[in-house]
Amino acid sequence: MTVLIIGGSGLLGAELVRQAASAGLRPAATFRSRPGSGDGAAWHHLDLRDPARLEEVLDTVAPAAVINATSGGADWAVTAEGGIRLGQAVAERSIHLVHVSSDAVFSGTGRDWYDESRLPDPLTPYGAAKAAAETAVRLLCPHAAVARTSLIIGNGRSEHEQLVHALAAGTRQGALYTDDIRCPVHVTDLAAALWEISQSDAAGVFHLAGPDALSRYELGELIARRDGLAPVRLPSARRSDTGLPGGLDVRLDSRTTQQKLRTRLRGAREFLSGSSPEQT
Repeated sequence: MTVLIIGGSGLLGAELVRQAASAGLRPAATFRSRPGSGDGAAWHHLDLRDPARLEEVLDTVAPAAVINATSGGADWAVTAEGGIRLGQAVAERSIHLVHVSSDAVFSGTGRDWYDESRLPDPLTPYGAAKAAAETAVRLLCPHAAVARTSLIIGNGRSEHEQLVHALAAGTRQGALYTDDIRCPVHVTDLAAALWEISQSDAAGVFHLAGPDALSRYELGELIARRDGLAPVRLPSARRSDTGLPGGLDVRLDSRTTQQKLRTRLRGAREFLSGSSPEQT
């Protein structure tokens, strides 16, 4: 079965490609700026704002399934309209779609856990774009899977891990927030779960996040200890004092999804308990 990975050059997309290659598959993947290298994937340039190119790539690859792992940030034309355009195109071709969404679709104002039945109530442009895309996908593709996830951590390669190192070294200004709560997931677990969903006829909303609810500062401390850094060097602050928009306490409840998966979604306290590959 051919699977097309949209956004294959990003952190999550690259791990999806790596796992496919490790399983002896030759996945197809798209890139916007530059392709990955040395992974055996068939690469296709794609900008989701270009409907003609999207249809050309889908017709060339002719995938049985598509995993949309692209990250367009708050760019409405990419994250919202691009996701909607993809949903419409795969629906016309009867292609199974796994659409990766985000915990940013929730406000976090209730300070409780969000399960798969909760409706989006975003506070930021990024959250609104993600909510618009996943809502359209569910309407256009009744057999699609929408997979919401949280902070993605990945063996030193994620944005949050790089921030921790820069803050500890004093090469970057800023702080880790003590009141900004998420449920981090390891990129290898997330990719494995997405592959599992893509290879089935699973449909509906799935939550793919770790079971540990941690502040960004607590997560930074775990990363620092794993990587041999001094946690005391990490500056802390309260995001509620900054006036920055977005949910503070957004906890994805993934228990219902976990019961349906063979892949186990580890908590950050578990997957950050050892040393990083760079330290071994």
